[in-house]
Amino acid sequence: MSPVRHIPSQRPLTLTSPGERPPGTWRYSSHLALVLSGGGARGAYQVGVLAGLAERLPGLEFPILTGMSVGAINTIYLAAHTGPLPAAVAGLSNEWSRLTSDAVYRVRSIRLVRSALRWAWQGATGRRRDPVAVRGLTDTQPLREFLTRCVDVRGIGANIANRRLRAVALSATSYTTGRSVTFVQGATDTPVWERVQRSAVRTQLMLDHVMASAALPLVFPAVRIGGEFYGDGSVRQMAPLAPALHLGARAVVAIGLATPRAAASPARVADYPSAAEAMALLFDAIFLDALAADAERLERVNGLLAALPPDTPPPDGLRPVELLLLHPTRDLGDLAAGQGRLLPPAVRRGIRAVGGQRDAAAEFLSFLLFHPAHTSRLVDVGYEDVKTQWPAIERFFEKLERAAQT
Repeated sequence: MSPVRHIPSQRPLTLTSPGERPPGTWRYSSHLALVLSGGGARGAYQVGVLAGLAERLPGLEFPILTGMSVGAINTIYLAAHTGPLPAAVAGLSNEWSRLTSDAVYRVRSIRLVRSALRWAWQGATGRRRDPVAVRGLTDTQPLREFLTRCVDVRGIGANIANRRLRAVALSATSYTTGRSVTFVQGATDTPVWERVQRSAVRTQLMLDHVMASAALPLVFPAVRIGGEFYGDGSVRQMAPLAPALHLGARAVVAIGLATPRAAASPARVADYPSAAEAMALLFDAIFLDALAADAERLERVNGLLAALPPDTPPPDGLRPVELLLLHPTRDLGDLAAGQGRLLPPAVRRGIRAVGGQRDAAAEFLSFLLFHPAHTSRLVDVGYEDVKTQWPAIERFFEKLERAAQT
């Protein structure tokens, strides 16, 4: 399959007709949202889940799309694609099949050496003029070029105008305010919000918003949007389901990337954790933990609303929201163990320097391992997990179908 190409500005976008579904397909919900969280290379798992859903649920569409970090990359592709969901997912899967670490980031060794020497000189001489600015340990220009080739952001506006989309939202973290900022593109009546440590801005989404949402602090350079610099959206987004709810979602499919953990029962005293293992724990906290915690909060709110007497109106601003949280049934970190050879030499050296060659550091490796030999396995795992979790998935969509009929 050839990659999606830019459409010249003088030629109109070709869209599938809104609402057209083969006979016998389900109606689902016009307020159904898809939430895609962060997790580096693990984002390939989301593609496999979407492929399984699109195959088993004819006519499935997500009128509300939200994402952050690598989830923002998958979200912008789906939002800009002007065909039905199966075609969009097939195109996205094809793009992931070509994605390597070299197409995401480059290690800037010379710049790192210069910064280290400048730090050392300032420390030795005591002369501190300007702070040493490290604009990311890596260069993400390859990722921007990759997205430029495969995403035409004009498709977002066309899909909204054609009512195939209600709204799209990408979250990033402001270095200026420390707040989570969600950039939203939708119809003229699309809401924005202002909450403690998080807010929304209505805008026309561009690749800058995607790059900002995926800019992990220190590792990837910050991105300037307007008068502020932004970094990875997962860092301060403690309520990853919130943007979808603010945008009117009454049902949410969220694809998490956290993997199941068995109770630890080591037979020996563990080695002191390497820097790679410590960074893996940090990445888990940034990317993976918030979605599960937010899902628990939503379920508690649903339970409280269900417990209200029939004639009692719900508290202002609260409504029940159906949630389907899909997550891996196997440890995605284990799939990365022993696969460091797939990384570029400079990256392999850097990972070895922080203890990334240990088996226990596979979790850290799994966030950085962009290579088709690895990510294709993640796609397969996601696809198979739809089969494994199908009874729960079917119950969720059957409930939406019954609601659509009333």
